Amino acid sequence: MRVRRPIFSRRTSGGLRDSKGYTVFRVVNAIAIVVICFVTLYPFLNVVAVAFSSQGYINAGQVSIIPRGFNVTTFGIVMGDPMFWRNYANTIIYTAVATAIAIAMTTTFAYALSKKRLKGRNFFIGLAVFTMFFSGGLIPNYVLVNSLGWRNTIWAIVIPNAISIFNLLVMKSFFENFPEELEEAAQIDGLNTYGILWRIVLPLSKAVLATMVLFYAVAFWNSWFSAVLYMSKPELYPVTVYLRNLLMASAQPAGTDEGLQIAANVKAVTMLLTVLPIICLYPFLQKHFVSGVMLGSVKA
Repeated sequence: MRVRRPIFSRRTSGGLRDSKGYTVFRVVNAIAIVVICFVTLYPFLNVVAVAFSSQGYINAGQVSIIPRGFNVTTFGIVMGDPMFWRNYANTIIYTAVATAIAIAMTTTFAYALSKKRLKGRNFFIGLAVFTMFFSGGLIPNYVLVNSLGWRNTIWAIVIPNAISIFNLLVMKSFFENFPEELEEAAQIDGLNTYGILWRIVLPLSKAVLATMVLFYAVAFWNSWFSAVLYMSKPELYPVTVYLRNLLMASAQPAGTDEGLQIAANVKAVTMLLTVLPIICLYPFLQKHFVSGVMLGSVKA
């Protein structure tokens, strides 16, 4: 009887070699991954190159992924301004406080909604989903924040955006898949609902928590509209508003060489300074990112 050779085979301890089809597949797969990585990284590398290039090369369109005419004039102007560091510190504080509050509120709300024995569960889920499609509007929100006395305070940025419904539904689905046996055993040992959540559920939910921290931190770090809307004091602005104002100022005609240099690469400098902390944070959370999203997406 003639035995067919497998189309895809790997080298084993017996000396079996990879088939030609499998070898071609591996080569094509490797080339595709390299091309995708290059296409993904090219825009960011171009931004970095433009940020450190001189005005003449930028205006001539001669900068790709390698800086030409190395220049840090714009960095020096931006980072030499005390207001930049004041606004940068504001962003760190706003992001840290807002993320902590958002994680606490989203986690507790999602855990409660994941329990089928909760009275009015369907009503609260429907109410949450309703807010994904309908809102009070910009003017009512402004009137509400102003009437609460939150203008020119951190709470105007933190509280209105404390819960993302998408993140809430992801965490709810994750908690619904959590083994009930562990919670029942903890309840028999004498833990109440809060003790079960804090000592049993949360330590086993690091993947989805890390994912939510990343989602919220990126959103709050990049947020600027709420600050423009609710804050009138420049010393309270986040760094995104500072860089936005700098970008708008650079669009005005500038007669000096320094002004021309700032106008040429201020966009690249602002993007680089804004995204750099998130790039530094992402490697520490990346290992939890995919698993957290997938675990929370098992159920619709």
